[in-house]
Amino acid sequence: MQREPIRVVLAEDGVLLREGLAGLFARFGFAVAAAVGDADDLKRAVAAHRPGLVVTDIRMPPGFTDEGLRAAVELRREDPDLPVVVLSQYVQHRYAVDLLESGGGRGVGYLLKDRVVDVEEFVDALRRVAAGGTAVDPQVVSQLLRRRRDPLAALSAREREVLALIAEGRSNAAVARLLHLSEAGVGKHVGAILAKLRLPPDDDDNRRVLAVLAYLRDAP
Repeated sequence: MQREPIRVVLAEDGVLLREGLAGLFARFGFAVAAAVGDADDLKRAVAAHRPGLVVTDIRMPPGFTDEGLRAAVELRREDPDLPVVVLSQYVQHRYAVDLLESGGGRGVGYLLKDRVVDVEEFVDALRRVAAGGTAVDPQVVSQLLRRRRDPLAALSAREREVLALIAEGRSNAAVARLLHLSEAGVGKHVGAILAKLRLPPDDDDNRRVLAVLAYLRDAP
């Protein structure tokens, strides 16, 4: 039985990139319900189409500062179950943590345009977020953490590497493959990270991402 295509609302002020992304989404089986160029139109399109996924840039008219990100935070505040991916050229610190913590960290992503090097991995990340998962570029996590006092002092260097990968939504098997470890070894590292963060082990994979977000929330 064929699955219904994921309905997407796309917000990107650059017309060429907007049209290019819309074509890419259509090619991979997404249904582009609306493709808009500013934050106000984004909010109107979401209200009109009730999409299964929002993909938005950060800088949009009229100020070209953080309109898209603020709109994403507002949309998630109104509907925490609305999957949202921010796709940007840089990390906007002011509202990024608010976005990543919204909805309990489920159905949210923050990807950097310049670091998207594989189209299929990008599409997989979008599908993961639409299904309630997460997709966070490790550079986003790193930059946000550097804005605070070092909250990772309790973690070993290897635990930091594991934490950066699980923040992307990677499975234990994927982390093991990337770091050349056994799955059992990765499981021990994950358990240690959760214990040091005072997050008890849980069967919910989303707790792995919240291990990162908990530090961002609790650091002064």
